[in-house]
Amino acid sequence: MEIQMGFLSYHLFLVLLITFKGVSGATFTFINKCDHTVWPGILASAGSPKLDSTGFELTKGSSRSFQAPTGWSGRFWGRAGCNFDGSGHGSCATGDCGSGQIECNGAGASPPATLAEFTLGSGSQDFYDVSLVDGYNLPMIVEGNGGSGTCATTGCVTDLNRRCPAELKIDGGDACKSACGAFGTPEYCCSGEFASPTTCKPSMYSEIFKSACPQSYSYAYDDSTSTFTCTGADYTITFCPSRPSLKSSSDSSTTTNGSGTGPIEQAALASQWLANLATGDSIRTCPLPFFILVIFVIILPFLYL
Repeated sequence: MEIQMGFLSYHLFLVLLITFKGVSGATFTFINKCDHTVWPGILASAGSPKLDSTGFELTKGSSRSFQAPTGWSGRFWGRAGCNFDGSGHGSCATGDCGSGQIECNGAGASPPATLAEFTLGSGSQDFYDVSLVDGYNLPMIVEGNGGSGTCATTGCVTDLNRRCPAELKIDGGDACKSACGAFGTPEYCCSGEFASPTTCKPSMYSEIFKSACPQSYSYAYDDSTSTFTCTGADYTITFCPSRPSLKSSSDSSTTTNGSGTGPIEQAALASQWLANLATGDSIRTCPLPFFILVIFVIILPFLYL
């Protein structure tokens, strides 16, 4: 009887542990790897409670975490080029939320801005993405930690400000507008007669974003390759990642390959290689004579064993 009660107690503990994890939501950790300060903004969706902050300062190399309850949904972004006085009043060059304060107080990002969007499941899958639909201002990746399912890393590590078409650049070149933000026409904004997946198609501008950042939303109906799921995870949002995470994934399309690079890193490396090739500064390898010498020094002795 004691053994049976112990067995039941153990399983009851597991059920309670799983249930508690399901209702505890997730921890969001923000990391700044930029060479400058970033001021993240947080906007909860209608019906979701505010987190401990709606906007804060994140100095170079620092991090900060927030707990979000189950069922929470909202978006995060980074503000840059900000100037706030001692009382916290001011504005930002990109991603400004228009509150006139460090706290955004329920206001969203002024485009263009790179967005991370989340919907936490109630004991089920979380949905998340990185969106360039409202344009781009900072490199950003999202990583799921400790969850089950695909839990792929997503985001944009390419500096799109450097390859932004002239007609999409904001003054100063610190951000890149979307085609909708630049031109405001229905075909670019997926509105009016173009307000459906069948009528709204990728434009040459969204294709530029997609080729640079293949796992990010490039236009309104770019769902199939841009939305990711995970269950019971915590999430890390990194601004200006020096290189993408190589965390493993159960989805072969998002795991690292034999060369040790994942899809985000492959895109970044390909972009860098093409840029180097265009400027005549291609990636260099060891000189052939030195390479041959190394082979002889390392391998030749074993031939006589």
